[in-house]
Amino acid sequence: MLDRVTGMHVFARAATLGGLSAAARALGMSQTMATKHLDAIEQRLGVKLLHRTTRRMTLTEAGRRYLESTERILAEIAEADATAAADRLEARGVLRLNAPVSFGVREIAPLLPEFCARHPALQVDLGLNDRYVDLLEEGWDMAIRIGRLAESTLVARKLADSDAVACAAPAYLAARGTPRTVADLKDHNCLGYTLSRAVGHRRWIFGPAGDIAVDIAGAMVANSGDALVAAAVAGMGIVYQPVFLVADELRAGRLVTLTLDHPPVEIGGVHAVYPSERRPPAKVRLFIDFLVERIDPRRFRRGDGFT
Repeated sequence: MLDRVTGMHVFARAATLGGLSAAARALGMSQTMATKHLDAIEQRLGVKLLHRTTRRMTLTEAGRRYLESTERILAEIAEADATAAADRLEARGVLRLNAPVSFGVREIAPLLPEFCARHPALQVDLGLNDRYVDLLEEGWDMAIRIGRLAESTLVARKLADSDAVACAAPAYLAARGTPRTVADLKDHNCLGYTLSRAVGHRRWIFGPAGDIAVDIAGAMVANSGDALVAAAVAGMGIVYQPVFLVADELRAGRLVTLTLDHPPVEIGGVHAVYPSERRPPAKVRLFIDFLVERIDPRRFRRGDGFT
């Protein structure tokens, strides 16, 4: 079956240029194909649109009415194409971004004024939660995910590597002593994160490959890393969290890094993920490029002077 829209283009060009050969040249097709398109339209409609002679081509009454509708429809199609293409070239509309709560508050929200100032036609809808979200099902344009990514159809771009660190307040260590081995942790108040397997509320994983496990217990568990860090700073116990979450507290001396007989597990990376498309919309592409520009990977790694 011949394409209707192409047929409409052929008809409109033939009517305005005065012949099928001219229409065919303008559209980059053979005159035979242009004739087939026009014949298909007239056969489908059951009316003659053009009077054709060897010298000239003129519109019938039905052809004049059809030309008016055709030109309007083709203009609307062109406008729709231009609008869709603009979304890939210019950041505008709403960027729906999902991120873990602590990361979103600490790392994303402070950057948004600068990004929005660069792209005033764009509004950011920032959703913060620590559960796994389905981007397609829930309508998110992109998300930030921390850790090792599961297999999926999403496209991922790594923003930084991410390490974990075990630490406690000086007051807690003065009162309870400083653990030297991961086995010593069983005798300490370990504040567990309920949403993680690696740094969870019953077991902590150590070693680069995550092959050293130690059972832990404590007086508090939470689904918020920030809540656990606040409790640790107050002297409640030991936390085992991503570096970015405790970096400021370590620099200020409110928390102290523990040096154990096995290194902390490698959590994985900080990734920006988005649904698979031939090309991502401009709002997604520009925001990811902005994050790469503004996020300092050193904030997520051990060994930059405070861990």
